[in-house]
Amino acid sequence: MDSIERLPNRELIAGGPLSRAFMAVGLKTFRDACHYVHRMPYGYNSTKDDPLILFAEGFGSCTTKHMAIGVLAKEMELPVGKCIGIYPMKERFVAGADRICSEFGLTAIPVVHCFLVYDRFRVDLTEGNLNGKKGPIDNFLFTRNVPPDISSRDEYRLYRQALQDEVLTQPDWADVTLKTILAAREKALALLKTNMQQQQAAA
Repeated sequence: MDSIERLPNRELIAGGPLSRAFMAVGLKTFRDACHYVHRMPYGYNSTKDDPLILFAEGFGSCTTKHMAIGVLAKEMELPVGKCIGIYPMKERFVAGADRICSEFGLTAIPVVHCFLVYDRFRVDLTEGNLNGKKGPIDNFLFTRNVPPDISSRDEYRLYRQALQDEVLTQPDWADVTLKTILAAREKALALLKTNMQQQQAAA
């Protein structure tokens, strides 16, 4: 992933709800807003569908952090978008992933991650957060640019469709069923939450 400094910078103007919210906390530029969101504690919000939830709850997840900045970029007419990726969760990314892989007979668990895209750059506003992972995600089975405020329901539909059309058609996944992946995913998400809580408790 690339540095926030690779993103375009422009002075914030009260052009919409996100612009006004970032200005209300004293921020001046788009990059200031990106750094602000990056520094926010990592956590699972009460909703994934409100780009202002970060300000109400004081923390955010991969989904909500990139939604907020993606919507801000849209308000400012900046060419910065949100991208959905499916990465192969393995032990190198998430401690304990190998146990789940063994249970379901998988070499990895396809799990959603998201980030910002600008030109040829990719920026992850959760990189370095205590988010349950060991480090940055740098390998994807599938990526697609999406509206910054894509609903959690539509994101899940895209995930399932991508599994069927893009992942399970690959030779390494030829003998794996969608049902198996979805069951493994549930345990993988629970593992991420547990790891996040342990990382934050130890900090």
